[in-house]
Amino acid sequence: MTNKPVLLVIAHGSRDPRHAATVHALVRRVRTLRPDLRVETGFLDFNVPSVQGVLESLAVQGVRDVVALPLLLTRAFHAKADIPAVLADAPPQLRIRQAEVLGPSPLLLAALERRLYEAGLSPADKSSTGVVLASAGSTDPEAIAVIAEIAREWRHTGWCAVRPAFASAGSPAGFPRTEDAVRELRALGCSRVAVAPYVLAPGFLPDRIARGAAEADVLADVLGPAPEVARVVLERYEAARAPMLTAVSA
Repeated sequence: MTNKPVLLVIAHGSRDPRHAATVHALVRRVRTLRPDLRVETGFLDFNVPSVQGVLESLAVQGVRDVVALPLLLTRAFHAKADIPAVLADAPPQLRIRQAEVLGPSPLLLAALERRLYEAGLSPADKSSTGVVLASAGSTDPEAIAVIAEIAREWRHTGWCAVRPAFASAGSPAGFPRTEDAVRELRALGCSRVAVAPYVLAPGFLPDRIARGAAEADVLADVLGPAPEVARVVLERYEAARAPMLTAVSA
């Protein structure tokens, strides 16, 4: 049996069956990249297995070390409150370390560009194309600031312009919706406008992003099981695992 900590990928869950299917596809890709690593999946809501159920099963099997990785792009409420609360109720024999969320990461920018190229753009289109970086949205100031910074950083890679947009009605007033950002880029003079969903899996808010992209020229797919996303998962796992190895060897 491997002595590596088990990687527990924690997804939000959704009533939309596409969500769980996409999460499982991403986890399969992670397993393909690291066949030596045990990877489990747990959901906070709507889907099974639950995070608590997976943790209890691992404890019964004699597992002791777990890296719990939030399948989230920003450090908002779920990463700061929901997931720590669930992990606090885990069986006491488990040593659990919560990994950082996936974003921001240069690999995620690469995944966003991959999706845009798969939707029909090419690198030659960058200078004439405005991009809407469409996220689910949040009321958390840290998460909002991260999305804005990603848009600024991405703009410097050669796109005509990049504007952040938010799908959630709960986002603070004054932050653009997808359709508003599309129109802003049109007014700015970009020859074409593309919408890049900065979301991991299909569901209610990604569908809202898609509706907001009706006037855009290109709508990319969600990040899903892109190879770059799988690599970020493993990077976060290794970063969280390092202190556990130090503790064991001390």
